[in-house]
Amino acid sequence: MPRAVFHAMAFVAISAVPVWANDLAAPEGDVILTVTGLVDVVNVDQSAVFDLAMLEALDSSVIETSTIWTEGENVFQGVSLAILAERLGLDGTTLKATAINDYTVEIPLSDAVEGGPIIAYRMDGNTMSVRDKGPLWVIYPYDSTSEYRSEVIYSRSIWQLDRIEAVE
Repeated sequence: MPRAVFHAMAFVAISAVPVWANDLAAPEGDVILTVTGLVDVVNVDQSAVFDLAMLEALDSSVIETSTIWTEGENVFQGVSLAILAERLGLDGTTLKATAINDYTVEIPLSDAVEGGPIIAYRMDGNTMSVRDKGPLWVIYPYDSTSEYRSEVIYSRSIWQLDRIEAVE
């Protein structure tokens, strides 16, 4: 194979690697989520820091479900915990999820599965204010299976989320 063809193919292969595989852009808006701990992909010091636009740029997931905190069925849009864990290369066994008031819950990393919880940034098409449990709320698909309608799962459904730490 001629050297020029080899270099051209190598350039195409490298260029085809998603940006996430190498780098995470810096946020341009207000930071709403900081991920620390056992994380491979970072953008500020040893953290992965996100503004709303960065979260919206990830693969969006939608969950239509009722909750024990809202009336009727709501449509939640956000990033799948599984996608976030995959894209950031999260490791460990537990995610310590902390709200803006420093309330913390532990979510097993094993919950980050396809069809599992999302970090919701919209409810019924609107961003959520702090008063409305925003800007981020961990939502499980409660209506999809009785396994997601337990006190344990409800306790992991932290609202006003702003930090996650991946730990052993």
